[in-house]
Amino acid sequence: MKTFVGNLLLLTLLAFIVPVSAQGTAPDVLIRDTVDEVVAVLKKDDGIRAGNQDRVLGLVREKILPHFNFTRMTQLAMGKNWSLADPEQKKSLVKEFRALLVRTYSNSLTTYRDEVIKVGSANVSAQDTKATVKTQVIQGGGKQPVPIDYAMEKSDGTWKVYDVTVAGVSLVTNYRGTFNTQIKDGGVNGLITALAEKNASMQGK
Repeated sequence: MKTFVGNLLLLTLLAFIVPVSAQGTAPDVLIRDTVDEVVAVLKKDDGIRAGNQDRVLGLVREKILPHFNFTRMTQLAMGKNWSLADPEQKKSLVKEFRALLVRTYSNSLTTYRDEVIKVGSANVSAQDTKATVKTQVIQGGGKQPVPIDYAMEKSDGTWKVYDVTVAGVSLVTNYRGTFNTQIKDGGVNGLITALAEKNASMQGK
């Protein structure tokens, strides 16, 4: 699971870093217009490629976090167990899950080399509040393209990602099984503790 999630988040990063001026822009246009810029940054930023954590975390926090709905992602990853958490536990879960994804993104970011992203059309109207943006990651070495679908919702005129599906496997569904097991073993607080410990172990790596 660790390898899958790391690769998934790296590929997600490559195809979804969008500017602050994203409000009012169609979801597929947001992705398509910024791919070239992002890839150029990754190729020329020796600090990121060398694993400089300050530069990597700065890029993730500035370019990625504003465009993901982490509350919705956490709720989906929790599934029916979301209703078991009280308001304070829900805040802690979102905080720790967000931190986990940030660290995983950051650690995966340095592995980028020469992948190419192809973005399909979302075919959304002005009234639509949900959309799926389909992309493909073209890898070198004769490897098969990797299909990535972005499930997105529009709120206050801005599109945000709430799930990512890579080669038919959903990010939130992939985490749901682990979350269910941890909740069965230690309850909601047990999951929060496990996430916090995981995040602490990833710091500085």
